[in-house]
Amino acid sequence: MQLIDPALSAPAEILAVDEALLDGCETGGSGELLHFWEPREPFVVVGYANKVATEVNVPACEAAGIPIFRRCSGGGTVVQLPGGLNYSLILQITTDGPTRNITAANQFIMERNRAAIELAANTLGNSALASSISVRGHTDLCAGNVKFAGNSQRRHRNFLLFHGTLLLNCDLALISKYLRMPSLQPDYRAGRPHQDFVTNLPLPAAAVKAAFAKTWHATPANLDLPREKITRLAQDKYATHEWNFKF
Repeated sequence: MQLIDPALSAPAEILAVDEALLDGCETGGSGELLHFWEPREPFVVVGYANKVATEVNVPACEAAGIPIFRRCSGGGTVVQLPGGLNYSLILQITTDGPTRNITAANQFIMERNRAAIELAANTLGNSALASSISVRGHTDLCAGNVKFAGNSQRRHRNFLLFHGTLLLNCDLALISKYLRMPSLQPDYRAGRPHQDFVTNLPLPAAAVKAAFAKTWHATPANLDLPREKITRLAQDKYATHEWNFKF
């Protein structure tokens, strides 16, 4: 697996990267990939099928100048915050392997990601944190019964995109400020408001990145990014009102 650094900061371009890389892998451009990015400023990202007015406190976002975007994968709405860490995996789909369908891929990837967080915690001598990490719902990572990471998936014929956000050192009060209670909730949430349901994972981003790279056997590579496609997707799709507010 190749570990790459897209080195982009504009939200529309960041969202475009995942689609462009997935499409590139699908057409034979490269093999499996892992990359990370960290938000520099707050913005909201809704899942592909989310209704903005249902999931987002739009007046609060508008008052604070918080932009709203839509990603290409499913799942719920998130607030991207400084102090968070995002990762994206692009994996090959095999007919009889662990990525063969949505459910199998969720289970396989989430177990590996759980192991990566456990490794990071143990490496830093925090065995108590390591032992508390679990997968809850379908694709949530939790410390005890509070969530620090959500994830989602998009599939093509030969490759899939699996990406997620880890809360590490975020101003969690902003989640309640900019998001409504989600329309779909896992049973273990038990109706808890955002402030009681999410937490920061007390690990530095560098340790989490290193553990993910080790767990996924990812090594740094100098991959030429499809810059033209990323720019085109950002301008014509991810930066447009038609896409971001389509539902």
